[in-house]
Amino acid sequence: DKTWLIAAQEYNLPDIEKAMIECLGTNKNDTLDILNKRYGHICNPADFMARTSILFHKLEDEEGIQLMPSANECLEYLKTKYRIALASSTRKELVLKQLKNANVLDYFEVIITGDMVFHSKPSPEIYIKACEELNVLPQNCIAIEDSPNGLKSAYNAGLKTIMVPDKIQPNEEIMPFIWKTCESLKIVMDML
Repeated sequence: DKTWLIAAQEYNLPDIEKAMIECLGTNKNDTLDILNKRYGHICNPADFMARTSILFHKLEDEEGIQLMPSANECLEYLKTKYRIALASSTRKELVLKQLKNANVLDYFEVIITGDMVFHSKPSPEIYIKACEELNVLPQNCIAIEDSPNGLKSAYNAGLKTIMVPDKIQPNEEIMPFIWKTCESLKIVMDML
């Protein structure tokens, strides 16, 4: 969020909050398409994305990336009962670095990233691939998500979805894609 707000100010891009919500959970290709439709007449979206990347890495080096509260505890609990995959729209190199830095990499049996699929969230492709890699039917899986695009992706792939709101709260548009809503990862543990 912070990096997009800073870059948007530098590029004089209006309504960046709306663009951020629309792009949340998408991979680079899909993000560039969205930004091009919104801002292609104002700036080069690839330049904007390059700037956000520079700002993100600076922020990551200075402050680190924060996990959601109870993330380690929840992953530890889930690992004892389930097989765990990660479906992230971010590119693999960055995902692996972040998971290693947060000491959570070993919880995931399968990791599917945005650069491993042509279209990421909200397309179901990333979740379908994760289920295939686990060799499990999507209808036997649950996705824990915090973004509308992630919820749509998982739902359209055939998974049950649990929303744990972070930056975005559930609304009428995304309610049809949500099986359950949990206010925290602690509640997810109680449910599963």
